[in-house]
Amino acid sequence: MEHSQGTGAGLLLAGRYRLGESIGRGGMGKVWRAHDEVLHRVVAVKELTAGRFVAEADRLVLHARTQKEARAAARITHPGVVTVHDVLEHDDRPWIVMQFVDGPSLADAVKEAGTIAPREAARVGLHVVGALRAAHAAGVLHRDVKPGNVLLARDGRVLITDFGIAAIEGDSTITRTGELVGSIDYLAPERVRGGDPGPASDLWSLGATLYTAVEGTSPFRRTSPISTMQAVVGEEPPYPAKAGPLASVIVALLRKDPEQRPHADEAERMLLDAMEGRSPQTAQAYVPTQRMRLDVERPASGGSGPEDVPAPRTAEWPSPGQTATTRPSVPAPASGAPAPAPVPAAGKGRWRSAVLTAVLGAVVAGGAVFAVMQYGGGDGGRGPGPGPSTGVSTPADRKGVAADDVPEGWRRVEDPAGFSLVVPDGWKRQKDGENIDYTPDGGRHRLRISIDRSPDFENPYQHLLDLEKTLRKRMDYQRVWLNQNTYRDQVRSALWEFTWTEKQNFPGPRHAIDQMYFADDGTEYAIYMTSPQSSWETTREQFDIVLQHWRAPGA
Repeated sequence: MEHSQGTGAGLLLAGRYRLGESIGRGGMGKVWRAHDEVLHRVVAVKELTAGRFVAEADRLVLHARTQKEARAAARITHPGVVTVHDVLEHDDRPWIVMQFVDGPSLADAVKEAGTIAPREAARVGLHVVGALRAAHAAGVLHRDVKPGNVLLARDGRVLITDFGIAAIEGDSTITRTGELVGSIDYLAPERVRGGDPGPASDLWSLGATLYTAVEGTSPFRRTSPISTMQAVVGEEPPYPAKAGPLASVIVALLRKDPEQRPHADEAERMLLDAMEGRSPQTAQAYVPTQRMRLDVERPASGGSGPEDVPAPRTAEWPSPGQTATTRPSVPAPASGAPAPAPVPAAGKGRWRSAVLTAVLGAVVAGGAVFAVMQYGGGDGGRGPGPGPSTGVSTPADRKGVAADDVPEGWRRVEDPAGFSLVVPDGWKRQKDGENIDYTPDGGRHRLRISIDRSPDFENPYQHLLDLEKTLRKRMDYQRVWLNQNTYRDQVRSALWEFTWTEKQNFPGPRHAIDQMYFADDGTEYAIYMTSPQSSWETTREQFDIVLQHWRAPGA
């Protein structure tokens, strides 16, 4: 339990709210169970912890967002929206006092049970739609609908919480230009492309949430934030085979074009049918047809009449186990809307590059990398990863697994430095100053572990930003991703991914990724992998495995 800066169980806020145990945490902060000693009731108190570890300008933005969360939620009167009771300042940070909900989140329920029964998921969705309708009527978009923000009270109520990135119409002062907020795999495609969100964007996120509930897995989550965004924009998920009567509703909500999704009132009727075990007929108007004509039928006599004009191909939703990338057709438009243009197979790579350029942007600089990736002496730093503004959950967020779950072709190594990790067969240990490397080929492909027991920076995000400045000066550096994230339940974590062209060791285009975090004792750990760009896809998968199986000393 966290006690830094005077924060912890037993703390009395504003002379009335006594903190109890921590009941949840995320990228933006921590939630405590507390007792209101004036009204003698249990409440939930949200502590903004992220503000401790960012620059002053970013801290002001985070604080403004927290204040905005309270204002947004206060504008909504609905039993399905968690009530905000109070907002207060403590330790130069805002805290939000909220209604306490006795029960797990939908994310916790799915994690425990594996999947949620379709009719129960439809019931949950029905409650969420009702709450969203009330929010939209008040001019508020939630913008972060996901399983973790849907609360399941033990008395059967369903509530939606965390309007921390909600947008109030007419207030554009908080979110900065080009910044993505929300959990990436639950962001609607139009938001990933940089378009303005609307009520349909929240409904798309609800569709992704219900998919996760019935299938047990997020429909668009991939191995990195970039590939996840690519999937959201350009791929259809596998058909929700476990969804029963809810399947067509999910498919309708997940249409890429917001104009082709049902409105909230239509979604309510569909969900009501699914909850009662009926297959919603109205959902079929939004669902691509299930057949595909690949051949043109010609009359036996031949000829050139109208009957010889090729019939248009009808769209096909992927069957169970199939993804949309294998189908030659595109979704059929609804309500007479024009069909979206297909992505030519030959141009898929160029299209993806264009999407990433539009979403992430690029920054270029210059130098050689291994010389500055020296963390032990405090002369380098690591950069931020998926942070509070993204909420993205990558394999870096998951806890380690048992040694007997080591993948085939890998082996667990108990390193003399005290940590334990898994490496591919054939990778050998090398020492490079304060850093410990594992490599199969002298460093062309490299896994680097750095440990600093007396870090010079307050948090990994600042450390990585500092290192990035050095790389910009020395090499044709290009950032892919740099932001805060949560790794091993540590909010003081950051993930950094970048590319450059190496001119000294192993010349040519290279790619690297770096996870840094502070352990409970203040030790800074950095887990870094790099390879030639040509083998990056394999390296990126290896990095996820390393993070999943990592064990710090004493763990």
